[in-house]
Amino acid sequence: MKVISGQAIYVLWLREMKGMWRAKSRVVGTLGMPIFLLAFLGLGFGRASIPGMPEGVSYIEYLTPGIIGMSMLFSSVFAGISVLWDKEFGFLKEVMVAPVSRLSIVLGRTAGGSTTSLLQGIMILGLSTSLGFKIVGVIPVIGAVLFMCLISFTFVGLGLVFASVMRDMHGFPLVMNFVVVPIFLLSGALFQIQALPSWLIPVCYIDPLTYGVDGLRVVLLGVGASEFSMLLDFLVISAISIGMLSIGSYLFERTEVER
Repeated sequence: MKVISGQAIYVLWLREMKGMWRAKSRVVGTLGMPIFLLAFLGLGFGRASIPGMPEGVSYIEYLTPGIIGMSMLFSSVFAGISVLWDKEFGFLKEVMVAPVSRLSIVLGRTAGGSTTSLLQGIMILGLSTSLGFKIVGVIPVIGAVLFMCLISFTFVGLGLVFASVMRDMHGFPLVMNFVVVPIFLLSGALFQIQALPSWLIPVCYIDPLTYGVDGLRVVLLGVGASEFSMLLDFLVISAISIGMLSIGSYLFERTEVER
Protein backbone atom coordinates (compact mmCIF):
# COMPACT_ATOMS: atom_id res chain seq x y z
CA MET A 1 0.00 0.00 0.00
CA LYS A 2 1.43 3.36 -1.03
CA VAL A 3 1.67 5.93 1.75
CA ILE A 4 2.04 9.69 1.92
CA SER A 5 5.73 10.54 1.82
CA GLY A 6 7.10 13.81 3.16
CA GLN A 7 10.29 13.23 1.22
CA ALA A 8 8.38 12.86 -2.05
CA ILE A 9 6.47 16.08 -1.33
CA TYR A 10 9.73 17.89 -0.62
CA VAL A 11 11.45 16.57 -3.75
CA LEU A 12 8.59 17.67 -6.00
CA TRP A 13 8.47 21.06 -4.28
CA LEU A 14 12.23 21.46 -4.68
CA ARG A 15 11.98 20.53 -8.36
CA GLU A 16 9.54 23.39 -8.92
CA MET A 17 11.75 25.83 -7.03
CA LYS A 18 14.87 24.91 -8.98
CA GLY A 19 12.98 25.06 -12.25
CA MET A 20 11.82 28.58 -11.45
CA TRP A 21 15.16 30.07 -10.40
CA ARG A 22 17.25 28.35 -13.03
CA ALA A 23 15.08 29.71 -15.83
CA LYS A 24 15.87 33.43 -15.56
CA SER A 25 13.72 34.19 -18.58
CA ARG A 26 10.76 32.61 -16.78
CA VAL A 27 11.18 34.93 -13.79
CA VAL A 28 11.54 38.00 -16.02
CA GLY A 29 8.60 36.95 -18.19
CA THR A 30 6.24 36.33 -15.28
CA LEU A 31 7.05 39.72 -13.76
CA GLY A 32 7.33 41.74 -16.98
CA MET A 33 3.71 41.72 -18.15
CA PRO A 34 2.11 42.48 -14.74
CA ILE A 35 4.49 45.39 -14.13
CA PHE A 36 3.92 46.61 -17.70
CA LEU A 37 0.15 46.61 -17.17
CA LEU A 38 0.47 48.18 -13.75
CA ALA A 39 2.67 50.98 -15.05
CA PHE A 40 0.76 51.82 -18.22
CA LEU A 41 -2.78 51.34 -16.90
CA GLY A 42 -2.11 52.73 -13.44
CA LEU A 43 -0.16 55.76 -14.57
CA GLY A 44 -2.08 56.23 -17.80
CA PHE A 45 -5.49 56.36 -16.13
CA GLY A 46 -4.20 57.99 -12.96
CA ARG A 47 -5.68 61.38 -13.84
CA ALA A 48 -8.82 60.03 -15.53
CA SER A 49 -12.23 60.19 -13.91
CA ILE A 50 -13.21 56.57 -13.39
CA PRO A 51 -16.82 55.94 -12.25
CA GLY A 52 -17.20 54.19 -8.91
CA MET A 53 -13.63 54.69 -7.72
CA PRO A 54 -13.35 54.80 -3.91
CA GLU A 55 -12.72 58.26 -2.54
CA GLY A 56 -9.12 58.96 -1.61
CA VAL A 57 -7.76 55.95 -3.53
CA SER A 58 -5.71 56.49 -6.69
CA TYR A 59 -6.22 54.18 -9.63
CA ILE A 60 -2.76 52.64 -9.33
CA GLU A 61 -3.51 51.79 -5.69
CA TYR A 62 -6.84 50.27 -6.72
CA LEU A 63 -5.24 48.40 -9.62
CA THR A 64 -2.30 46.85 -7.76
CA PRO A 65 -4.29 44.12 -5.91
CA GLY A 66 -6.01 43.27 -9.19
CA ILE A 67 -2.72 42.88 -11.06
CA ILE A 68 -1.34 40.74 -8.23
CA GLY A 69 -4.44 38.56 -8.47
CA MET A 70 -4.09 38.36 -12.25
CA SER A 71 -0.45 37.27 -12.14
CA MET A 72 -1.17 34.67 -9.47
CA LEU A 73 -4.15 33.35 -11.43
CA PHE A 74 -2.09 32.72 -14.55
CA SER A 75 0.99 31.36 -12.78
CA SER A 76 -1.05 29.05 -10.52
CA VAL A 77 -3.09 27.57 -13.36
CA PHE A 78 0.14 27.12 -15.34
CA ALA A 79 1.67 25.30 -12.36
CA GLY A 80 -1.27 22.92 -12.10
CA ILE A 81 -1.59 22.31 -15.79
CA SER A 82 2.16 21.67 -16.15
CA VAL A 83 1.26 18.11 -15.18
CA LEU A 84 0.40 17.77 -18.89
CA TRP A 85 4.04 18.46 -19.75
CA ASP A 86 5.09 15.72 -17.34
CA LYS A 87 2.65 13.36 -19.03
CA GLU A 88 3.97 14.31 -22.45
CA PHE A 89 7.65 13.77 -21.62
CA GLY A 90 7.28 10.74 -19.38
CA PHE A 91 8.26 12.24 -16.03
CA LEU A 92 4.82 11.63 -14.55
CA LYS A 93 4.97 7.96 -15.47
CA GLU A 94 8.24 7.58 -13.57
CA VAL A 95 6.77 9.30 -10.52
CA MET A 96 3.60 7.19 -10.61
CA VAL A 97 5.52 3.91 -10.25
CA ALA A 98 7.34 5.14 -7.13
CA PRO A 99 6.17 3.58 -3.83
CA VAL A 100 4.34 6.73 -2.71
CA SER A 101 0.69 7.66 -2.86
CA ARG A 102 -0.69 9.90 -5.57
CA LEU A 103 -1.77 12.25 -2.82
CA SER A 104 1.93 12.85 -2.10
CA ILE A 105 2.40 13.82 -5.75
CA VAL A 106 -0.59 16.17 -5.58
CA LEU A 107 0.68 17.79 -2.38
CA GLY A 108 4.19 18.20 -3.81
CA ARG A 109 2.94 19.78 -7.04
CA THR A 110 0.53 21.99 -5.12
CA ALA A 111 3.23 23.15 -2.71
CA GLY A 112 5.66 23.91 -5.53
CA GLY A 113 3.13 25.69 -7.72
CA SER A 114 1.70 27.68 -4.83
CA THR A 115 5.16 28.76 -3.63
CA THR A 116 6.25 30.00 -7.06
CA SER A 117 2.96 31.86 -7.47
CA LEU A 118 3.23 33.35 -3.98
CA LEU A 119 6.79 34.55 -4.60
CA GLN A 120 5.65 36.18 -7.81
CA GLY A 121 2.82 37.98 -6.03
CA ILE A 122 5.14 39.24 -3.28
CA MET A 123 7.66 40.51 -5.85
CA ILE A 124 4.94 42.39 -7.74
CA LEU A 125 3.70 43.92 -4.49
CA GLY A 126 7.24 45.05 -3.71
CA LEU A 127 7.86 46.45 -7.19
CA SER A 128 4.55 48.31 -7.14
CA THR A 129 5.92 50.62 -4.44
CA SER A 130 8.25 52.12 -7.04
CA LEU A 131 5.16 53.13 -9.04
CA GLY A 132 3.44 54.90 -6.17
CA PHE A 133 1.69 52.14 -4.22
CA LYS A 134 2.00 52.71 -0.47
CA ILE A 135 2.28 49.89 2.06
CA VAL A 136 1.40 50.97 5.59
CA GLY A 137 2.75 48.62 8.25
CA VAL A 138 3.53 44.93 8.48
CA ILE A 139 0.03 43.70 9.33
CA PRO A 140 -1.41 44.54 5.86
CA VAL A 141 1.46 42.65 4.23
CA ILE A 142 0.78 39.57 6.38
CA GLY A 143 -2.90 39.74 5.49
CA ALA A 144 -2.03 40.13 1.80
CA VAL A 145 0.26 37.07 1.92
CA LEU A 146 -2.57 35.06 3.49
CA PHE A 147 -4.95 35.96 0.67
CA MET A 148 -2.22 35.30 -1.90
CA CYS A 149 -1.82 31.79 -0.49
CA LEU A 150 -5.54 31.15 -0.80
CA ILE A 151 -5.58 32.46 -4.39
CA SER A 152 -2.66 30.23 -5.36
CA PHE A 153 -4.19 27.13 -3.72
CA THR A 154 -7.47 27.74 -5.53
CA PHE A 155 -6.03 28.04 -8.99
CA VAL A 156 -3.34 25.39 -8.67
CA GLY A 157 -6.29 23.13 -7.83
CA LEU A 158 -8.12 24.39 -10.93
CA GLY A 159 -5.03 23.66 -13.02
CA LEU A 160 -4.93 20.11 -11.62
CA VAL A 161 -8.57 19.65 -12.58
CA PHE A 162 -7.84 20.58 -16.20
CA ALA A 163 -4.60 18.57 -16.26
CA SER A 164 -6.48 15.51 -15.02
CA VAL A 165 -9.22 15.61 -17.65
CA MET A 166 -7.22 16.86 -20.65
CA ARG A 167 -5.36 14.35 -22.80
CA ASP A 168 -2.81 16.53 -24.58
CA MET A 169 -1.45 20.04 -24.78
CA HIS A 170 -3.63 21.06 -27.72
CA GLY A 171 -6.45 21.96 -25.35
CA PHE A 172 -4.29 24.35 -23.37
CA PRO A 173 -5.07 27.49 -25.47
CA LEU A 174 -8.77 26.72 -25.03
CA VAL A 175 -8.33 26.76 -21.27
CA MET A 176 -6.62 30.14 -21.49
CA ASN A 177 -9.12 31.73 -23.84
CA PHE A 178 -12.39 30.41 -22.46
CA VAL A 179 -11.69 29.93 -18.75
CA VAL A 180 -8.73 31.84 -17.33
CA VAL A 181 -9.15 35.16 -19.18
CA PRO A 182 -12.88 35.52 -18.26
CA ILE A 183 -12.04 34.70 -14.63
CA PHE A 184 -9.60 37.61 -14.65
CA LEU A 185 -11.86 40.10 -16.44
CA LEU A 186 -14.90 39.32 -14.28
CA SER A 187 -13.03 39.53 -10.97
CA GLY A 188 -13.11 43.31 -10.60
CA ALA A 189 -9.35 43.44 -10.97
CA LEU A 190 -9.45 46.44 -13.34
CA PHE A 191 -12.61 48.23 -12.24
CA GLN A 192 -15.41 48.01 -9.72
CA ILE A 193 -17.94 45.25 -10.25
CA GLN A 194 -20.80 47.68 -9.65
CA ALA A 195 -19.79 49.55 -12.83
CA LEU A 196 -20.79 46.52 -14.92
CA PRO A 197 -24.30 45.89 -16.32
CA SER A 198 -26.67 44.53 -13.69
CA TRP A 199 -27.11 41.20 -15.49
CA LEU A 200 -23.35 40.57 -15.40
CA ILE A 201 -22.81 41.32 -11.69
CA PRO A 202 -24.12 37.91 -10.44
CA VAL A 203 -21.60 36.20 -12.74
CA CYS A 204 -18.81 38.15 -11.03
CA TYR A 205 -20.06 36.95 -7.65
CA ILE A 206 -19.42 33.31 -8.58
CA ASP A 207 -15.89 34.10 -9.77
CA PRO A 208 -13.38 32.83 -7.13
CA LEU A 209 -10.82 35.49 -8.02
CA THR A 210 -13.36 38.20 -7.15
CA TYR A 211 -13.02 37.38 -3.45
CA GLY A 212 -9.25 37.01 -3.61
CA VAL A 213 -8.75 40.41 -5.23
CA ASP A 214 -11.30 42.04 -2.92
CA GLY A 215 -9.57 40.51 0.10
CA LEU A 216 -6.26 41.98 -1.05
CA ARG A 217 -7.90 45.40 -1.36
CA VAL A 218 -9.37 45.18 2.13
CA VAL A 219 -6.05 44.38 3.82
CA LEU A 220 -3.90 46.72 1.71
CA LEU A 221 -6.24 49.70 1.17
CA GLY A 222 -8.93 49.44 3.83
CA VAL A 223 -12.63 48.64 3.79
CA GLY A 224 -13.50 51.71 1.73
CA ALA A 225 -11.90 50.17 -1.37
CA SER A 226 -13.63 46.78 -1.14
CA GLU A 227 -16.93 45.33 -2.31
CA PHE A 228 -17.31 42.88 0.60
CA SER A 229 -16.14 42.45 4.17
CA MET A 230 -12.77 40.85 4.85
CA LEU A 231 -14.45 37.98 6.73
CA LEU A 232 -16.70 37.17 3.77
CA ASP A 233 -13.76 37.29 1.36
CA PHE A 234 -11.72 35.00 3.61
CA LEU A 235 -14.49 32.46 4.16
CA VAL A 236 -15.49 32.24 0.49
CA ILE A 237 -11.99 31.98 -0.96
CA SER A 238 -11.00 29.48 1.76
CA ALA A 239 -14.00 27.27 1.00
CA ILE A 240 -13.35 27.46 -2.74
CA SER A 241 -9.65 26.66 -2.35
CA ILE A 242 -10.41 23.58 -0.24
CA GLY A 243 -13.06 22.46 -2.69
CA MET A 244 -10.88 23.03 -5.76
CA LEU A 245 -7.88 21.20 -4.29
CA SER A 246 -10.12 18.33 -3.23
CA ILE A 247 -11.62 17.99 -6.71
CA GLY A 248 -8.20 18.30 -8.35
CA SER A 249 -6.73 15.66 -6.05
CA TYR A 250 -9.67 13.31 -6.60
CA LEU A 251 -9.42 13.55 -10.39
CA PHE A 252 -5.62 13.30 -10.39
CA GLU A 253 -5.69 10.09 -8.32
CA ARG A 254 -7.81 8.55 -11.08
CA THR A 255 -5.64 9.78 -13.92
CA GLU A 256 -4.37 7.04 -16.18
CA VAL A 257 -0.84 7.45 -17.52
CA GLU A 258 0.20 5.60 -20.65
CA ARG A 259 2.95 3.12 -19.90
